[in-house]
Amino acid sequence: MLHELLLALLGYTGDLIIDERERQHSVGFSPDDSISDHCTFKLAPDISFISPEERDIIENIIKLGFYYRELDRFAAKSRNLSWIRSKNESPLSQTSEFLKETVGNQSVYRRAIANGIVEFLSIYRSAVLHIEQKLMADSLPILATVTQGLHKFLLFFQPLYELILEIERDGIYGGKLLNLLYKRSHCGVPELQTCIKRLLWHGHQVMYNQLTCWMVYGILHDQYAEFFISREQKKNSEHEPSHTNNIQKMAHVSNSDQSLSDWYMGFSISMGMLPEYIPVCVAESILFAGKAIRVLRNPSSSFRSVDVLTHQETGPQTYKESLRKKPSLNTTLTGDELLPQSEADKIESRLKTLQESSEFHKRSFEEAIGSIRTIAASHLWQLVVVRADLNGHLKAIKDYFLLAKGDFFQSFLEESRELMRLPPRQSTAEADLMVPFRMVVWFHTGVNIRSNQVDGGLSALSDTSLDGWDGISLEYSVDWPLQLFFTEEVLTRYC
Repeated sequence: MLHELLLALLGYTGDLIIDERERQHSVGFSPDDSISDHCTFKLAPDISFISPEERDIIENIIKLGFYYRELDRFAAKSRNLSWIRSKNESPLSQTSEFLKETVGNQSVYRRAIANGIVEFLSIYRSAVLHIEQKLMADSLPILATVTQGLHKFLLFFQPLYELILEIERDGIYGGKLLNLLYKRSHCGVPELQTCIKRLLWHGHQVMYNQLTCWMVYGILHDQYAEFFISREQKKNSEHEPSHTNNIQKMAHVSNSDQSLSDWYMGFSISMGMLPEYIPVCVAESILFAGKAIRVLRNPSSSFRSVDVLTHQETGPQTYKESLRKKPSLNTTLTGDELLPQSEADKIESRLKTLQESSEFHKRSFEEAIGSIRTIAASHLWQLVVVRADLNGHLKAIKDYFLLAKGDFFQSFLEESRELMRLPPRQSTAEADLMVPFRMVVWFHTGVNIRSNQVDGGLSALSDTSLDGWDGISLEYSVDWPLQLFFTEEVLTRYC
């Protein structure tokens, strides 16, 4: 009887202590079956040598064995990595439906929670082993010794079982799982609170690893879409917003400028996976910091750092010519220069400190995220404002698009008067107009003409027919990383 009871406490039933679920399914049940919604461990009804009082005590104790088995099954399923091997096997041996179902059940957050559950189960097994050693060494009352040794596990095994039952039933994973654990950690039972906080700590380890990938390296590592920062899916709709179309056109300019398209339409906050205890403003800071790090770590190969002092002396209209004369000022930057390793180490250290903490402290988390955002923002400001000379570009916009340099346009009109008296020629119209603009190296003109005499080639600015030189437009050539600031939507307003 003693060993039958101890085995039942570890999830193994027999003749004296039975599992009603196994009796109902004569062929047994698979470990992959769903978790039972009620305790199925019972004392065999045909046992006559046990009093009703002892029967009640035993049936109350063996509930621990049922909870242990269900928790162990949940942990085994959540930690199962056999699907990786299955994906590499022949399609003849593994059906696509099986693979889809198996991979669909994977979750790194559930796996982390399962690791925490395994810790508690190992403590429980040690307690059962200790009880067996005591009973084998001394003649002690069996039921009293077992009840006294395992009483504390009754306080949190049932709530843990109810937790995994809810997780399985509602398909909870990712940030939703962290949110559920955070809510359950606020209770009045110290033992249960300690247990749930330990599970939450395991879940936060995954979150901090994802935060480190995102905020230190600019990489979104989220295989199962569980992180609250998500990559935007490409839309197939024919009626996309014009802003998205403009950004897509800008992204097609160069494959090396992928980070620019990512900045506007690549990533967003997944509100469904954002834990309630992390404010939206903090999540926005995390999103911004990661995108900034992506830009800093992936500079365009064509980007040239600007010597601002020299630029201010030469002026925007002759600056590129000065670069040709002084190549020493033309320095190609790398990701290490834009984000020094010391700064990346500082960000990683702050996240590591949070990760090593035994509990989640909301204020400490928000302060750390705020400081990381400041680091990322300061280096992005250094890149855009100082190295790429944003102020110089803004001055050029003012001078030419807002007509601050009125003498320039007066000279252009005078020099192009003879040209514009004649109708534009399709093959050389833009080249002809470039003659008056040769001294303006930051700009180029685009001539768009539509008439009955023009077939193909150049296109009109709109569906309205244009007469002669009415299609002249002034366009601004923006280099990386100023597309972050001067989007196509912004530039369209000046055209």
